[in-house]
Amino acid sequence: MISIRSHAKPLLLALAAGGYGLCGIAHAAPSNTLIVGQSAAVKSLDPATVTSASDYRIDENIYQGLVGFKSGTLTPAPSLATRWTIGDKGLTYTFHLRRGVRFQDGTPFNAQAVKFNFDRMLDKSDPYHDTGPFPLATLFYGDIARIDTPNADTVVFHLKHAYAPFLTNLAYPAGLIVSPAAVKRYGKDYGSHPVGTGPFEFASWQRGREITLTRNPHYWGTPANLDKVIFKPVPNTQTRMAELLSGSIDLMYGVPAESLKLFRGNPRFTIHAQVAPSAWYVMLNQKQKPLHNRLVRQALNYAVNKRAIAEDILKGTAVPANGLMSPAFKATWDSHLAPYAYNPAKARKLLREAGYPHGFSTTFYVPTNGSGMLAPVAMASVIQNDLAQVGVKVKLRTFTWTTYLDKVNPGLKPDVGMAEMAWITNNPFTLPNLTLRTGAWPDKGGFNSGYYSNPEVDTLMAQARRATNPARQAAIYTRLQKIVHNDPPWIFVVNAKQVAVTSSRVQGFKLQPSYFLLLDGVHLK
Repeated sequence: MISIRSHAKPLLLALAAGGYGLCGIAHAAPSNTLIVGQSAAVKSLDPATVTSASDYRIDENIYQGLVGFKSGTLTPAPSLATRWTIGDKGLTYTFHLRRGVRFQDGTPFNAQAVKFNFDRMLDKSDPYHDTGPFPLATLFYGDIARIDTPNADTVVFHLKHAYAPFLTNLAYPAGLIVSPAAVKRYGKDYGSHPVGTGPFEFASWQRGREITLTRNPHYWGTPANLDKVIFKPVPNTQTRMAELLSGSIDLMYGVPAESLKLFRGNPRFTIHAQVAPSAWYVMLNQKQKPLHNRLVRQALNYAVNKRAIAEDILKGTAVPANGLMSPAFKATWDSHLAPYAYNPAKARKLLREAGYPHGFSTTFYVPTNGSGMLAPVAMASVIQNDLAQVGVKVKLRTFTWTTYLDKVNPGLKPDVGMAEMAWITNNPFTLPNLTLRTGAWPDKGGFNSGYYSNPEVDTLMAQARRATNPARQAAIYTRLQKIVHNDPPWIFVVNAKQVAVTSSRVQGFKLQPSYFLLLDGVHLK
């Protein structure tokens, strides 16, 4: 790892300057074949069994769910279901299925196929339940009481409790519909032989080297433009960038902020950036004095220069957060809610009002890496310095990601006041449900590791769980954001952008706030 990093910078500079033949890594991309550089090797192509973005980005092109997301949004839209109705006060969802659709193995898609998929995940007595485990099944679909199939084109889900995020959870990769015949044929090895209804079908898998998809000639919708898509795992970020610069790959996600300058202004590449459904924040332990005091938590928000973090540390790959929710949730985000401005004088005033004119000291847990954590140590150092300017002295303690989660997820200890965290979610319900409810304290099975508790928030979250009407949802979440902004559980820091870079020959590519990689509309010039 050290030797690769020590040579990466001169290699990249040479490539950027035009030395594409260096080390012999430049290759002409095959005609009408897109090559995607992935950050990790794929574990399985059974969408119900995995949680990795690298797996999902392939799955979304092989499979489809009953619903998807409208392009560019997180709004549920028809896919294998053409329409649906919600009845019985949110307890019944009836889906009318698209007719004439077949899986890539030629077998029919119908209501029984849908039922098979959810029975496989949720029913421990199902003969194919052993093809799991299914890590998201209970979280996303555990409220399903039973599934009825009155005819081949209709499927009815009966829920135990009203659960408003049910539709968006069906659009998540765990809800993608696999071929029952293929599962029965391959059993536990199904993840190596994926069969769906999507615009591309599985062709081959060279373990650790590449996975190849080809256009599905029998796709029910508009045929894909590409003949072939190759997904190559290139775990080292610097190597992945070198391959993009050389022409060995056409597309990559996750370009480090400081490396985007290699691609800016270069006509051979296009940078794509979009605010993601993410939240990056510093949780505050409200079992520790003085962090139990609302004025103190407000003061810390005014003390931190979030814009400097977004622009100087993250080089514009994030935006300052105005509160709990990401702008990616366009239907529910409160755009009128002003972020906490950088105002050290106001922070000192609030600390005095709270009875801490000379500040206080605490410990700040920081991961050295981790999923969605951006630049955790650099960001923590800026936050530490900003807080020191208002008299708050924090001691940084760093841990590797797995150790960090072991220390934070069970709940912050009494002597730990602060800890960084980041979430990426597919709906506005999940983050506050898992991190802000009193019923989500760690000893109750949630991730409210800072022990935040606000009765109004608890009431609103109970209402949000049952609200299936979009206007009602927006009203609830607008109120929730205002309450949480005034009674902050965290230091709201940034909402990250997802960033991808493509070669200029890639046309029609669009980032999706869901993080899905949808390639059916992509073509090459």
